[in-house]
Amino acid sequence: MKVISALNMSARQFDISIGTANGYILRMEKNNASVGSDVIERIVKEYPQVNLIWLITGKGDMFIEEQPKPKVRSKKEIEAYIDTKLKAQWSDEKKALLDEILLEIENAKNN
Repeated sequence: MKVISALNMSARQFDISIGTANGYILRMEKNNASVGSDVIERIVKEYPQVNLIWLITGKGDMFIEEQPKPKVRSKKEIEAYIDTKLKAQWSDEKKALLDEILLEIENAKNN
């Protein structure tokens, strides 16, 4: 995707930045498939300098001139984002497991 190159990112970095599954953009490109409106919305939300008309039709300028330069995330920022997401997921799983164990203990006490 041209916009990924213009943002000086890898496809993986771009997928992470917009919250899509790893390899999503490359699969869409390989299959010459259209991305969904939800993904277009994520792109424009994360990169407001990207021209929505260009993104949908390929016509006009890739970037809106009044907007700041493309947002480029460093490897460190992306790793921190992934780490935060993983910790949140693990926290939810730990809480669910703890709740399950406490329920089992309570049921064992009552029997």
